[in-house]
Amino acid sequence: MMFNWYQRYAEAILSVLPAKRLLALDALRGLTITAMILVNNPGSWSHVYSPLLHAQWHGWTVTDLIFPFFIVIVGMSLQLSLQRQNSGGNIAVIKHAAVRSIKLFALGLFLALFYYNFRDPAYNYIEQKLLTLRWLGVLQRIGLVYFFTVLIVLYCGTRGRIGWLIGLCALYLAGMLYLPYQDAQGNQFCGLLEFGNSFAAWLDHVVLGASHVYYRSATPFAFDPEGLWSTLPAISSCLAGVLMAQYLQSERTLVQKIRGLLLFGVVAVWLAELWHMGLPINKSLWTPSFVLLSSGYCAIALAACLWLCDVKRWRLWSAPFVVFGANAILFFMFAGVAARILMMISVGDTSLHGWLFSTVYQPLFGDYNGSLAFALSFLLLSYLLMHWCYKRGYIFKV
Repeated sequence: MMFNWYQRYAEAILSVLPAKRLLALDALRGLTITAMILVNNPGSWSHVYSPLLHAQWHGWTVTDLIFPFFIVIVGMSLQLSLQRQNSGGNIAVIKHAAVRSIKLFALGLFLALFYYNFRDPAYNYIEQKLLTLRWLGVLQRIGLVYFFTVLIVLYCGTRGRIGWLIGLCALYLAGMLYLPYQDAQGNQFCGLLEFGNSFAAWLDHVVLGASHVYYRSATPFAFDPEGLWSTLPAISSCLAGVLMAQYLQSERTLVQKIRGLLLFGVVAVWLAELWHMGLPINKSLWTPSFVLLSSGYCAIALAACLWLCDVKRWRLWSAPFVVFGANAILFFMFAGVAARILMMISVGDTSLHGWLFSTVYQPLFGDYNGSLAFALSFLLLSYLLMHWCYKRGYIFKV
């Protein structure tokens, strides 16, 4: 009976999708944003299973693949919608892209500012939040990457796009490995890829300021994992998505496309792991080896979704992820605001977030399972809202 109910529910969700939409991409987008919210909202950061945490520095975990997956998907979606967007000419597309990028950047700044510590009577919002605003972040990076990718796609063919993908990674590496920089004491460095000591960290420290980045206590240079210099290879990740979408638009059969994506993915992951011995895979630095690894795994994931949805015709599993993916930005914004509200509301000497974990989830499920159960409950609450929006046709677009 439960399966029959879910079957009817899933069919109702999928029936409203336009016939020409690529369900596999919608499902992959939904899976990606779901994973992003899951890992961002544990019951306690002290009790998180290791695959749900980022790598401490060099190396990678499954969690490290989530954000680049989203960047690659942005590139795919851009290419698949390009013909419709370009009906008004390149200038119209650029204006539209600029507006979207500004909106994404502004939403990221809003999330950075949306917090007040009510538990501390000495808390000064102006000094401790507004004047130390983190300029960059997830949404800001998406906005910047999207805009520059649009420019490249509009004015370059396939060879030009491949050239930009490789060229941006090469430019990034040249800066990281060969440009000298120095700290406040006059010590000179070059070619380092350490936490708080790299050309990218130095650039963030100098341009953005130590009080306006994520890793403010890093030494000798405070830096941001979504920083300025690492945006260059992030654009390459987006271009990888553009090229994958171009491949899907080719005249090959669906089975050939799936095999091609799998082949590219396996080879890319293999090469990235080999490259890791010389150029570490590192998400915070967004090294070119990380671009290759994450793009490869994204191609494999897309091939799997295509095989499930369009070859085997097993589509019902995708319905909840379609709901999340249809409103990915709204989902991200809601999750960010709700998580901050849970931290701002005081219950005794702790926050509502801490109280719920320590008095409900931890006693029922234990430390690690309780932390995971909290994250899953947060997802369920989010799904109820996203489902309500989906049923009423409300899609938040920027």
